[in-house]
Amino acid sequence: MKSKEGDNFVDEHIYQIKVTLRGTQPPIWRRVQVWSDVTLLQLHRILQVAMGWTDSHLHQYRRGSTYYGTRDPEFGVERESERSTRLGDVLVRPRDRMVYEYDFGDGWQHDVILEKFVPVAPGLRYPVVLAGRGACPPEDVGGVGGFYHFLEALENSQHPRHGDMVEWWGERFNVELLDLDDINRALARGRKQRDGTSNHRLKPSAGGGLAAD
Repeated sequence: MKSKEGDNFVDEHIYQIKVTLRGTQPPIWRRVQVWSDVTLLQLHRILQVAMGWTDSHLHQYRRGSTYYGTRDPEFGVERESERSTRLGDVLVRPRDRMVYEYDFGDGWQHDVILEKFVPVAPGLRYPVVLAGRGACPPEDVGGVGGFYHFLEALENSQHPRHGDMVEWWGERFNVELLDLDDINRALARGRKQRDGTSNHRLKPSAGGGLAAD
């Protein structure tokens, strides 16, 4: 399938990508199918929903020595524009990979790997999350190390920071919580918003999934 953009025709494919949060054990990951011609800015919004983040911090991509994101002369490294760069420009063939970094303070790094091209499934709307494992860590928990210290303190009533973590988060964090239906409903709401048919914003629900305003 091809789509016309100006005077150029852009090849469109369905990409199946696997997104894995580095440093997590067992790995926290998602398998996503998405059009190859989405921009990296659009992919950022998809990954935020798929993983469970709240889009509260800066982000960027890296493939080799090339960075993609919002151009900022104060950053110190030149970034290619994520608004004009498409996923298919960066990941070209199966097993190609890049890094998606979210929250430069906590330093969440996600390996994004192109697994394969797949045929368009009649009646299926894209993007769609097919599978995954593990709940998204809380925002501002302190990166991978902070996440596991948080879990340790929350689970151990004798831990010196147990009370602080309970006050900050609550009694329990379900590390296995993953509701694919909830995620895909949120992605569908995002499609409607881009189509101008909905005013919903995507945000985390109280149960750790996603809900709309």
